[in-house]
Amino acid sequence: MKKAVALRYNKDKENAPRVLAKGEGNVAKNIIKIAKENELPIKKDEDLIELLSQVELDKEIPAELYKAVAEVFSFIYRIK
Repeated sequence: MKKAVALRYNKDKENAPRVLAKGEGNVAKNIIKIAKENELPIKKDEDLIELLSQVELDKEIPAELYKAVAEVFSFIYRIK
């Protein structure tokens, strides 16, 4: 089943990225659809999605995921 997690990060206001939305099935499809409609970058990483989907909504990601999420943000900055 398809899963998706959306992150938000405001470096001026937050210490770490937060889980903005998450879900599977139709919810995941809607998260991806909204990202595409808003021209937001999408990175497919099933292992990371599994880990991030365990984080509660609107909570900062745990420190042990910083490195993995930093790699995603690095990917995003490279494609821009």
